[in-house]
Amino acid sequence: MNTTELPDLKLLQLFDLLYDVRSVTRAAEQLGQSQPTVSIWLGRLREHLQDPLFIRTPGGMAPTPQADALIGPCREILESLRRFTAWEIAFDPATAKRRFRICMTDASHITLLPRMLAHVREHAPGIRLEAARIDGNTERALESGEADLAIGHVPWLGGGIYQQQLYMQDWICLANRRHPRLRAKLGLKQYRAESHVAITAGTGAQLLEQALTREHIERDVVLELPGFLGLGAIIRSTDLIATLPRHIGETLAEVNDLAIHTCPVPVDRFAVRQHWHARYHQEAGNRWLRAMVVQLFGNPT
Repeated sequence: MNTTELPDLKLLQLFDLLYDVRSVTRAAEQLGQSQPTVSIWLGRLREHLQDPLFIRTPGGMAPTPQADALIGPCREILESLRRFTAWEIAFDPATAKRRFRICMTDASHITLLPRMLAHVREHAPGIRLEAARIDGNTERALESGEADLAIGHVPWLGGGIYQQQLYMQDWICLANRRHPRLRAKLGLKQYRAESHVAITAGTGAQLLEQALTREHIERDVVLELPGFLGLGAIIRSTDLIATLPRHIGETLAEVNDLAIHTCPVPVDRFAVRQHWHARYHQEAGNRWLRAMVVQLFGNPT
């Protein structure tokens, strides 16, 4: 046997077929080739394996002892190649045992995570979710597989990161329903005059600050918060105003019985997207996770 070169795949397929049909003519028909071509392939295979492999007899092409010995390994190779070309690690959410780590903002802890958890507990009880921060380490975590997904407004993520838009966010203002000076529409003049809570973290906060600078508006900020924890209770118990993205704003308003006002400042809308690394684009578990997020929150308009 020539050990320096592997036989072509088509020669192994011919060997497998010829062993069953015992006829060069029938093998040629099933392979869609001419009989002379198949005869040439058989000659090359005989030369490669240094054995006649099949001997012409009145009953057809009879395999030699060498062919009998090689048919098993040949079929193992072909089956391995078939599994290789159709390879995909199975992921059944109903039975899978796995942890998914999702980078998200604290606003998403309030608006997205409860629905995700409810869906997972119903449809994938063996799955464990872990929420992590979006920060300067997020891109590296997605690349290494330390994190599976990032959800939010993260325009600074670099190359190799796929993204899919989920929904658009505009801006609203929240106030106490019994605010002593707010009975109807919140106008720009009153917005300037009132005292505010400012959320200082996140790219959304940067968009708001850019809009305030562009419109030459300086708010009377009496409280700064690094996130949304406790914001609803503060608005409910004071006469302060908060300006924040609609999704988290409407959620806090419903939970805390707050009044929602149209934001009088023209702040740029932004897209909330899910992000994942190209290394895991075809990975079955990651695909399931992304499909779940789209099912729960997808609304690209």
